[in-house]
Amino acid sequence: MPAANPCTLRPHWLNQPEVDSYPTTLDWLFDQGSLTQRLSALAHGDFSIEPLAQGWQPLRDDECSALDVPPGSVGWVREVYLCGHRQHWVFARSVVTKAALDNSDFSLEQLGSRSLGEVLFQDPAFARRPIQACHYPVEWLPPGLTRADLWVRRSRFDRGELAVLVAEVFLPDLWRATHP
Repeated sequence: MPAANPCTLRPHWLNQPEVDSYPTTLDWLFDQGSLTQRLSALAHGDFSIEPLAQGWQPLRDDECSALDVPPGSVGWVREVYLCGHRQHWVFARSVVTKAALDNSDFSLEQLGSRSLGEVLFQDPAFARRPIQACHYPVEWLPPGLTRADLWVRRSRFDRGELAVLVAEVFLPDLWRATHP
């Protein structure tokens, strides 16, 4: 059987009332505050961003749908690890369409090891849409991660015509850190 095309996989995104999980998991998935701030507090300040990859590429079909653009639209994709105590706690993927970036003063490509969440939560012009969650497809994980039961949340942040879609996959080391 041929492998599934990662761009056309269709995860089933759920809203908060539809997610059946443990209270701690729900609390992390649907927390409305800054994940960066929450992780930094959990790490007692020993928090860092580890950039993995960034660049222009065709967006996944579910990303295009969430951003209200045609399938196959090109966007800037940024993938990073959010780390506490030098452990990978969260894998994050952020996307913005090329058209949206071309028509804004937003500079996703210049973030480096700076947290995107920090930027989004410091700018009151960004409005966050509802958070959705699902189990993240294994095919979308970075090399070395092969677990099929990892929870991810995503939300869209809008500022005028600019829409930024942020997906955050909660990794096992985070759950161990929350239950020492």
